Amino acid sequence: MTAAGPEFPASLTDDTAARLAAAGLATTYVLDVVTRALEEDLDGGVDVTSVATVPFDQESTADLVARADGVVAGLPVAAAVFEVATDDAVEITWLAEDGAQVRRGDVLMSLTAATRGLLTGERTALNLLCRMSGIATLTRAWADAVEGTGAAVRDTRKTTPGLRALEKYAVRCGGGVNHRMSLSDAAMVKDNHVVAAGGVAEAFRAVREAFPEVPVEVEGDTVDDAVEAVEAGADLVLLDNMPVADMRRAVEQVAGRARLEASGGLRLDNAREVAETGVDYLAVGALTHSAPILDIACDLREGPS
Repeated sequence: MTAAGPEFPASLTDDTAARLAAAGLATTYVLDVVTRALEEDLDGGVDVTSVATVPFDQESTADLVARADGVVAGLPVAAAVFEVATDDAVEITWLAEDGAQVRRGDVLMSLTAATRGLLTGERTALNLLCRMSGIATLTRAWADAVEGTGAAVRDTRKTTPGLRALEKYAVRCGGGVNHRMSLSDAAMVKDNHVVAAGGVAEAFRAVREAFPEVPVEVEGDTVDDAVEAVEAGADLVLLDNMPVADMRRAVEQVAGRARLEASGGLRLDNAREVAETGVDYLAVGALTHSAPILDIACDLREGPS
């Protein structure tokens, strides 16, 4: 640690790195998120409260405890925070796995390390863990609502800037599936593209000619739009703000020639009705832009466990 503030390590333990890899999260990305978050919290200085009140060589155990029922997501990310924030090694006991249903009072993880490091990393770890677990919990509610219909719940790009990979991973933990991760890995022809190109078919053809290998989804407001998009060759059609009756008609007329995705006006209380129209996906931006956190606390106890 320097006078200007801490110098964070550039690597994680093999165990945490392996858990992140299994989750589909790049270690370099997680390290970047964690380091930037800790640097924001310290603002070029040190954790003045912990430095003043905690001896340099004190060691403690911290328990991450669920304060509400829900689905946990982000435990390896929280572990990465503590490993980065702590100068010495962190001994971790994993007591839950991402995607698990947890109950109020469950201990999810215990970490033994330098007390200062645990306290410095606490808020950053909880900010990420509570956020991700909240997304997983909300996604599970939607996935349960459509269970057995054949439809899946998908996220959107309405994510927190810089946290997309973490939030989309949390959706997977909750039983949802991911839409495209970026503007480059799939095309979505929306209303403004249609206006700019001069029509649905024209917009589709332009994308297909420019990027022949990229999957193309076309947004349609009417049943006729959906049919036109399919006849043009669209792989997937977004049924935007359609009444349920029109969705059923779209499913009948498309007749399996492309996948269909419902979007707009979706709520938990009508999710099953929409899914039962026969659409393949429900696109739910609320999974990432409106999920409340899952309350998780960090409780410190002195000495090793």
